[in-house]
Amino acid sequence: MTQTDAAIPLPNPEPNQAYIHVSALEAGMIHLPSVSSQRGPLQSVDESLKKGGLDPADVKTIILSHLHFDHTGDATAFPNATFVVGEGSAELLEHGFPSNPTSDILQSVVPAERTRFLTAADFNLSIGPFPRAYDYFGDGSLYIVDAMGHLAGHINVLARTSADGSWIYLGGDTAHDVRMLTGEREVAFMIDPAGYMHCAHANKDQAVEHIRRVGMLLDVPKVHVLLAHDWEWYEKNKGGDAFLPGVIPPKL
Repeated sequence: MTQTDAAIPLPNPEPNQAYIHVSALEAGMIHLPSVSSQRGPLQSVDESLKKGGLDPADVKTIILSHLHFDHTGDATAFPNATFVVGEGSAELLEHGFPSNPTSDILQSVVPAERTRFLTAADFNLSIGPFPRAYDYFGDGSLYIVDAMGHLAGHINVLARTSADGSWIYLGGDTAHDVRMLTGEREVAFMIDPAGYMHCAHANKDQAVEHIRRVGMLLDVPKVHVLLAHDWEWYEKNKGGDAFLPGVIPPKL
């Protein structure tokens, strides 16, 4: 964070405020050392749900942070779910693989007939440091945040985790190192001889701005910021009560 940044408070809870139980799942980890024959996820999302006592067929809604392969999984394991994706995802799918042989986005990654594509009109309010958000349930319990920069359609989730003001911010691929949120590290990039920028984010400037905004949450009381690739958090909590059927405890 810069010296000019100041924490922007989040809305206070209403009487009888609805809130969300958030559980971690064992999924999305890919281990591919050159000497290993391991070629896939150590445990899939549907396997994690079953282990936690839930039937994937009972899942009604899946909100994807974005369409990169390590954040999507196998949609066929959820035959009754509607998939929710961010603004810009439709264009990525239209020009995905195999229509575009060079694309790293699979056109089949979500079922078109069961996918809701969010639009600019959905992001009709601001909350905290974020200018574009969507009150998903309409009761202030869960907001989908437009998280521009990493990839078209990249979204984050800000959810209440208690009736008395605790929150969790699920940051997806906003950053791949927590130290970027504190300003200890910067977004890496390189310019090749042809003048082309190589970066983990499709739009570096937008990503840097969104990282700055997420970093502001670190100074807001009772807000837990969790990035998708926070391996230190995973190592500390794996096998514990934060994983389904347990819940990530509200930050006090």
